[in-house]
Amino acid sequence: MASNKHSFALGLAQKAGKAMSGDVAVRGALKSGKTELLIIAADASEATKKELYFLAQEAKVDVIEILTRAELGYAMGKAPRAAVAIMDVNFAKMLKQ
Repeated sequence: MASNKHSFALGLAQKAGKAMSGDVAVRGALKSGKTELLIIAADASEATKKELYFLAQEAKVDVIEILTRAELGYAMGKAPRAAVAIMDVNFAKMLKQ
């Protein structure tokens, strides 16, 4: 179960410009090689999870599943999101704990 700590860290990462969310942005971030951590919503579809896990494996990026799509979106001040790419090593460490 994810805590408020995760939501807080996601909000900070968004404000700092170190998080990318949305289908096209996450895929682009993974392909660019700048992603430190991929977060996938626990309630994302199996097809979405499968594709994102594949892209993360190709990019050698760790993946964690936390929060729901609605909670991910709310934490970032946006509509529901299936995934978020974290672009900063310090935010990635904070979220992995």
